Amino acid sequence: MTRNLLAAFVIFLAVSCLVRAQEGMWLPFMLHENIEDMREKGFMLGADDVYHTERPSLKDAVIRIGGCTGVVVSEEGLVLTNHHCAYRAIQSHSTVESDYLGDGFWAMSREEELPNPGLTATLLVRMEDVTERVLSHLNDDMTDDERRRVIRRVSGEIEGEAVEGTRYRASVDSYYYGNEFYLSVYDVFEDVRLVGAPPSSIGKFGGDEDNWMWPRHTGDFTFFRIYAGEDNEPASHDPGNKPYNPPVHATVASESPKEGDFTMVYGFPGSTNQYLTSHAVRIIKEIRNPHNIELRTRRLEAMESAMRESRKVTIQYAAKQSGVSNAWKRWQGENRGLARLDAVERKLELEREFIEWVSDSPERQSRYGDLMTRFEELYSEMEYLTMPYDYMREGLLAVEILGFAGQFADLADMYRPDLEEEMLERIRERIEASKESFFRDYHEPIDRDIFTEMIYMYRENVDTAFHPGFFREIEIDFDGDIEAYTTYVFNNSVFTCEEELSYMTDNISGKINETIAVDPLYRIFSDAREVYAAVLPRYMEINTELNGLYRFYVEGLREMKESELFYPDANRTLRVSYGNVRGYYPRDAVFYSHYTTLGGVIEKNASGAEDYETPAKLIQLYEEGDFYPYSTDGKVRVCFIASNHTTGGNSGSPVFNAYGELIGLNFDRVWEGTMSDIMFDPDQCRNISVDMSYVKFITDRFAGAGYLLDELTIAE
Repeated sequence: MTRNLLAAFVIFLAVSCLVRAQEGMWLPFMLHENIEDMREKGFMLGADDVYHTERPSLKDAVIRIGGCTGVVVSEEGLVLTNHHCAYRAIQSHSTVESDYLGDGFWAMSREEELPNPGLTATLLVRMEDVTERVLSHLNDDMTDDERRRVIRRVSGEIEGEAVEGTRYRASVDSYYYGNEFYLSVYDVFEDVRLVGAPPSSIGKFGGDEDNWMWPRHTGDFTFFRIYAGEDNEPASHDPGNKPYNPPVHATVASESPKEGDFTMVYGFPGSTNQYLTSHAVRIIKEIRNPHNIELRTRRLEAMESAMRESRKVTIQYAAKQSGVSNAWKRWQGENRGLARLDAVERKLELEREFIEWVSDSPERQSRYGDLMTRFEELYSEMEYLTMPYDYMREGLLAVEILGFAGQFADLADMYRPDLEEEMLERIRERIEASKESFFRDYHEPIDRDIFTEMIYMYRENVDTAFHPGFFREIEIDFDGDIEAYTTYVFNNSVFTCEEELSYMTDNISGKINETIAVDPLYRIFSDAREVYAAVLPRYMEINTELNGLYRFYVEGLREMKESELFYPDANRTLRVSYGNVRGYYPRDAVFYSHYTTLGGVIEKNASGAEDYETPAKLIQLYEEGDFYPYSTDGKVRVCFIASNHTTGGNSGSPVFNAYGELIGLNFDRVWEGTMSDIMFDPDQCRNISVDMSYVKFITDRFAGAGYLLDELTIAE
């Protein structure tokens, strides 16, 4: 069958099967169970082409890079991932004079490629089912603590055996809440260099306005390169290292995807919670998300106000603001989706079915009969602790300067007037290193505003039983005036002033605790830590017991619905999700097409909104209209959506077509589908990817770095 006939057959299958989204993030070595469903959706390869340990397969081109995913696209270790995944790396190399965030960065030779200390590229070597070995050491009479200790011990033994005599690293991970265990063996490369990144006006086009939204026009991509030492093996950064030569690299598709085309996302998704009970979903929907949204709203307002006034502050806070905004907007979409799906009631329906199934058998009653009652008891207690827990993490401890002061907690506990000079010198070096790192990207007015707002909100919303000790000082010494208290704290703390901190460092003595322990910011941190330490143990105990209950609940669900395939929740291990290119209806009478074009960039730019600012050169390229060979029907495709199940960590994941060719890089989900971490909706859940046609167009025509495209293997 010719390729054109194959393509026509794929389209026929897609239409005739009324293509729907495929829920699930599947372990790649399990794809033999899914391969028929994948083929019904148009897949033309076999399961062994996706994952194999004895010959090259697509898995060998997929890497974990930072907290994201990437894909190797050349035989010289060239890697593609998202611009937002590279944001901190780009920022770390940026200054006002060399603003790589604002202007972009393109290395025009290997010598210009920039090292990134601490950034690694991790490749999966193999996975192995070790469930039987782990479970053979466990029994239901064990306490949760005993069970965890045994799992850690046995897992450590398995990991050690797996990598003995090799350079590899290993991890045994739990799946289905501890019902199954799989070993993953990894190869980790430590020399990863920045090669090319578009300006943020392309790589982050749309900013917060478009984050989690569709239609999208974001060129969210960045090039890195993996370097290796002798024998093509991992090595720490060294000028003598050579580009890594992978066993396989992704072939890039020559055309943009069409409606109905098969898509496969291959990456390292972070975490999902598909099996939560109704109790948990209600707490998320009615308590956690609304309060955390409001906390982050206040933080974002403080950041954005200062960023509008200064380019320096914009550079300092670009990554911070993006990080705060990301979850803030996602939680809003998640709550909307959970409400639209009536998620709590749907969970209750499943639980009622489960209870009825359990009641039909004395054996099931013995094993599962008390589950729902205990879930109710534990979540009721957790609800009470949720407010102080979240307001501490998302509120007080989100104040940057408090976290900085907290870095010196162990020094504050130190009192030895006879400390040797060698120890004092190490303390000096540590303080200097922390100070330099912190103040490089710190703007005090922002933190003052956030500090004030977080204390206001904590006081208003958290039970007084969980108010830190300094609240009493505010009431007594400052007559409840939080703004006056803020002024006092920031004006009298050594931690807000680099010069005073340097003076303390230069004059350090064995009585360092006397300097730190009385500092107002440190005392606030200490008081907050005391409350957090009172809440956290019980909060974690509840979570531990809940995980134990979920182990039985998921076990029971799989037994109750034994004919169904259950995918394990994401846990940062390599997964495959698959579906099809497909538009959707976000609301009544509104339909979104599956792709966007460069023309949409120009239209948004015409609105004058700051998030839609477009480089003059890109506008010029559009007006000239010379898009070949990167166009489809005379237009450059920018982004597309498909029905793959994705989550955080999937950012940068390669999106492959039916032939295993790279068609895009996953970077987001549509806002209407952000509840997919908890409940998947095939009609609304869509992943967003940047089209490889746009990647090539920007790299060549805009950046003038077409030499990078010469490294790629382009499908004919």
